[in-house]
Amino acid sequence: MPARISDPEQLKELLGIPFTPEQMACVTAPPAPQVIVAGAGSGKTTVMAARVVWLVGTGQVAPEQVLGLTFTNKAAGELAERVRRALTEAGVTEPEPLAPPGAGPQDEHTPGEPVISTYHAFAGRLLTDHGLRLGLEPSTRLLADATRFQLAARVLREAPGAHPALTRSFPDLVGDLLALDGELSEHLVTPDRLRHHDEDLLGTLESTPLTNPDLRKLPEVARARHDLAGLVEQYRSAKRDRDLIDFGDQIALSATLADRHPAVGALLREEFRVVLLDEYQDTSVAQRILLAGLFGHGTGHPVTAVGDPCQAIYGWRGASVANLDDFPDHFPHADGTPAARHSLSENRRSGGRLLDLANTMAAPLRAMHTGVEALRPAPGAERDGIVRCALLDTHADELTWLADRIAHLVATGTPPGEIAVLCRTAGDFGAIQSALVDRDVPVEVVGLSGLLHLPEVADLVAVCEVLQDPGANASLVRLLTGPRWRIGPRDLALLGRRARLLVRRERAGGDDPDRRLAEAVEGVDPAEVISLADALDTFLDGSADDELPFSAEARVRYAQLATELRDLRRSLADPLMDVLHRVLATTGLEVELSSSPQALAARRRETLSNFLDVAASFAAQEKDASLLAFLGFLRTAAQYEKGLDNALPGGENTVKVLTAHKSKGLEWDVVAGAHA
Repeated sequence: MPARISDPEQLKELLGIPFTPEQMACVTAPPAPQVIVAGAGSGKTTVMAARVVWLVGTGQVAPEQVLGLTFTNKAAGELAERVRRALTEAGVTEPEPLAPPGAGPQDEHTPGEPVISTYHAFAGRLLTDHGLRLGLEPSTRLLADATRFQLAARVLREAPGAHPALTRSFPDLVGDLLALDGELSEHLVTPDRLRHHDEDLLGTLESTPLTNPDLRKLPEVARARHDLAGLVEQYRSAKRDRDLIDFGDQIALSATLADRHPAVGALLREEFRVVLLDEYQDTSVAQRILLAGLFGHGTGHPVTAVGDPCQAIYGWRGASVANLDDFPDHFPHADGTPAARHSLSENRRSGGRLLDLANTMAAPLRAMHTGVEALRPAPGAERDGIVRCALLDTHADELTWLADRIAHLVATGTPPGEIAVLCRTAGDFGAIQSALVDRDVPVEVVGLSGLLHLPEVADLVAVCEVLQDPGANASLVRLLTGPRWRIGPRDLALLGRRARLLVRRERAGGDDPDRRLAEAVEGVDPAEVISLADALDTFLDGSADDELPFSAEARVRYAQLATELRDLRRSLADPLMDVLHRVLATTGLEVELSSSPQALAARRRETLSNFLDVAASFAAQEKDASLLAFLGFLRTAAQYEKGLDNALPGGENTVKVLTAHKSKGLEWDVVAGAHA
């Protein structure tokens, strides 16, 4: 297409952006492979959009020959909008005109738009277009979260043989199965290879002195993973039988396609003359093999990867920061020389005082990676920003200080929506939320993993876990010691003693054929554990004759709770939302919310409503979604926040409480780090 831009100064003027020299070097670099190490707040999205404008505006590529990939739909939408707006502002492309009445299709020479997508959507398109090369049927469907957990639960229930090493609860095992399947896909490791590795490891451990508690756990962990890998094989077989794949399968199959069929890469390189890879430090091994197979391996294709190794925080989901460090070798020039490496280090988001603190804390991390420079402030902002640090005696003192400071800021004119509280984990969300509500500060807990730690949601989930799993002792203790049942330590200890007596009685000898059968299979079922729920049931049928000195109040409350749970278990086969609403109605959780102070009650009702929205979304994806599958989904969300929980802060004018992981890429005027 004809050139409309001839020099960098013209680009600056057209976009109205005072690019720094290092930004301009990245924007105007020749169309060749390069990696940009972009520090926080250094304008990476602006640079990517400007690079597209430069390449299109100078006539080197057409807009539709540009491919941009990032991780989330939101990020893809933002990048697409920035690129589209930049092209229009520079006059490279015209704003989309309104078609006149009766007009036909656009002229075939009218420039198109860059293709901006997520990595997973791109892999899905690749399989749609070329999946037959791997024998993948066109009828193959993508699994939704609800279906994944339903299918994994079915595989576990129907798995033949004993698995004595798998001692975790059923919902935990559902999450473990899916997590291991995903990890194997992200690293392109087969379950059979993992099982051979664990067999070799167990053989080595037999002749190795295990000198501390952590080492002594290794054989147990290896045996459990060995058994779970076998179940992963069965889960994958179940997916194949149903023509189903999940996101992990998409990436693994696409990587295999790129590796085995070079013609696919040749076609894509012809279609997309320029490729932009966003957040490249968060790509997995399989994603790197996919992208290098299509656009790297000595082809010299113009690929620009952008990322920051100091922001690589998703290693648990298969991400490998080595992909960014080793990019020059994975995507070399056609003559074999490594790709160019550039840096963006001027932060225009934060003041110099904040950057001094950040640079000091991140110094050891920067030293581990090539091309990472300390962040520097924009000219004139060297003394901007305020840093306050409080060293207090107790956790309660810190919480009080934090809530008082935020309340003061809101009272003196800072909009609540410009304040965020960042935590390492979601465990403190409930206390922080309550402290801010007590001070009449509007507050929002961001994300499903955060909701799970708030009392109203945690109580509802605890009831569901007790209904589904008689061995969910921790959840039952939460209910018994809560504000509704108020069981004291003495009666709780006596309930535990009755549960232990029940187990001993089951294992006692005798002439009863049922007991002899139980004795014969003792130890086979890992679910043979002390169950407080079983002990609770004895208050209904009078089956315990241990004469333990329970208080009269405790006996009545135990019987009432046991009756409720027994009635609720009869409806476990009902649709998920019916079960949840029945639990709320039967247990009186909604009434308890109404009895809270007015401001807190409103916030708790909103929290519970948000959680039910999550459940409804889960149920809508699969009509037969069960409570068991939903609990597995919640456990995985709590353990792997980013894996399932893509919620972002809402637009309300509220203080946002969220984990540091979830805050990546977001901005506020005031940020508090709780329990740093």
